[in-house]
Amino acid sequence: MHWHYRTFGELSTIELYALLQLRSKVFVVEQQCPYQDLDNKDLEAIHIWCSSAHGDVAACCRLLPAGVSYSEASIGRVGTDPNFRGRHMGRQLMDKAIQYLTEQWNVPAIRIGAQLYLRRFYESFRFEQASEVYDEDGIPHIEMLLQLKLV
Repeated sequence: MHWHYRTFGELSTIELYALLQLRSKVFVVEQQCPYQDLDNKDLEAIHIWCSSAHGDVAACCRLLPAGVSYSEASIGRVGTDPNFRGRHMGRQLMDKAIQYLTEQWNVPAIRIGAQLYLRRFYESFRFEQASEVYDEDGIPHIEMLLQLKLV
């Protein structure tokens, strides 16, 4: 497995296509949730993904600077290909994302919009629930916040 970090401008068309394909596979098809994925935020994001030896995208997410989605930096569009589940790809992806935000951007906090059923997963990274449950595209969500201690 190989990890990649790219700004939108650094993505090749093939890489962009593969990332959008995985996001569509997970968030639109698998979750049966038609929504507008292309929201212009990708233009300001750092895209992180893991690819297999064959080049398949196993897991991906995007990192957004403070002021784009929330007043804090955020991690979003976190998805793992069903063919790669059970291998802790989501955990590795979140570790990489948090590490990037703390080491490269030196952020004091990270806010996410999490699907409610994943609350315990995000709590394992020390995220805490920061909002009431709300509906986003027919799926219950909560905001979660990770306060970081800067050294």
